[in-house]
Amino acid sequence: MSTATARSIFMGPRLRRLRRELGLTQADMAADLEISAPYVALLERNQRPVTADMLLRLARTYKIDLADLAGDGGADHTARMQSVLKDPMFSDIDIPALEISDLAVSYPGMAEAFLRLYTAYREEQLALAERAPSISGGAPLPEGFDANDPVADVRRFLAARRNYFAGLDDAAERLAQAVFQGSATGSPQVSASPAGFIERFREKHKLQVRYMPPNVMLGSLRRLDLHRRQLLIEDSLDSASLKFELARQLAYLELDNEISAALEDGKFASKTAELLARRALAAYAAAAIIMPYSIFAKAVDARAYDLEALARQFGTSFEQTAHRVTTLQKPGAEKIPFFLIRVDPAGNVSKLLDGAGFPFARHGGACPLWSVHGIFKTPRQIVTQWLELPDGRRFFSIARTVTAGGGSYGAVRVERAIAVGCAAEHAGQLIYTRDGHGPDAGAPTPIGTACRVCHRPKCAARSAPPIGREILPDDFRTSSVPFGFSSD
Repeated sequence: MSTATARSIFMGPRLRRLRRELGLTQADMAADLEISAPYVALLERNQRPVTADMLLRLARTYKIDLADLAGDGGADHTARMQSVLKDPMFSDIDIPALEISDLAVSYPGMAEAFLRLYTAYREEQLALAERAPSISGGAPLPEGFDANDPVADVRRFLAARRNYFAGLDDAAERLAQAVFQGSATGSPQVSASPAGFIERFREKHKLQVRYMPPNVMLGSLRRLDLHRRQLLIEDSLDSASLKFELARQLAYLELDNEISAALEDGKFASKTAELLARRALAAYAAAAIIMPYSIFAKAVDARAYDLEALARQFGTSFEQTAHRVTTLQKPGAEKIPFFLIRVDPAGNVSKLLDGAGFPFARHGGACPLWSVHGIFKTPRQIVTQWLELPDGRRFFSIARTVTAGGGSYGAVRVERAIAVGCAAEHAGQLIYTRDGHGPDAGAPTPIGTACRVCHRPKCAARSAPPIGREILPDDFRTSSVPFGFSSD
């Protein structure tokens, strides 16, 4: 018998947790299973293995699914802990893989407690970074700055979890299989069909899906009318938006417990922040239903992260696809960590997801030399760019404009730019770095986080002097760059 198999039948902590959830004493369980109470105690202390016969007896007696009872042998906790223990704060501690596995298998409660503590620690670290005065060189934060800004609150919540929610992703994939009965998820060549959603609403929820014109919807794209048992959808939505709204409503109806569970350990300073986080998780679930993890992960490898090709394959928009690639961090099946930013022509950031360690500006504007700010000149064209930060770190960026709204004459359209990127060491896996676009294709663009914290002295695009640098007077000389510095 292999080591993995041997371990998988020692399930003492899981058995103890099951007994307590059922409100039973060891004597009660022993009577139910027709064994002795001391034997139950031995099973719970992992001093006796749970045999196949005992598993069947447990499942039959307590009406439990056998797969749920047997579990994954601690594989999920093991993978999550191995991922967490890569954090530099643990680098001086030699923790053998076998010890991690033993803890996850024998003490799953302790493993879960450790993972929750680490997540809370990460969230607090990100909150402290937001509040840190280093952005202003040690000076107090600007008057009127709200450290508890709800949008920043949600960004910290997502970043602390690397924008990946295991329970939600797994539940969404199971739901996709149920909705499409293997057609949409059994083959990566077939995209989810609105018909599957419509049938699910009819059969499971007794809801009729109706498409209505904008003048009837009165500004709504989707509206659930429980009184009349109907789901109303604006009829001018494109195919990708239509499927997304159907999937989002299904997530609210069927994945509410998973969404609530994901929100439980979040520390939100306001109800608005919590509601924004709930919206973000519902959108996450919708994308996971349309682009199930296992199928989508295989597709990104096959397509070399070609976002436009993936969007066509899954019947999704460029933005939906770009957002989904930032969530592929399942322990043991991680893909390239990406960041994503969405900006409007005025430079306002309306979406920010960072799984790649990119130093986004927390206050003020971003660097104008980054192509995401100039992509509006070439709408709907992919523009790639190698970026180099002042500290020497390099990233690869993929930018393109996206359109929201429209759908009929006179309808409001909003043009935004999306940039997706990763650290330079991962860029070789992307289709965009081939055919003369690799790291040797040309010098990277030197960018900074923001002008106030960028100390590149010869930047013609600079809008403000960096903090802590004295500028030269221009009484007798005008510099070729906006500011001359005393060290020039």
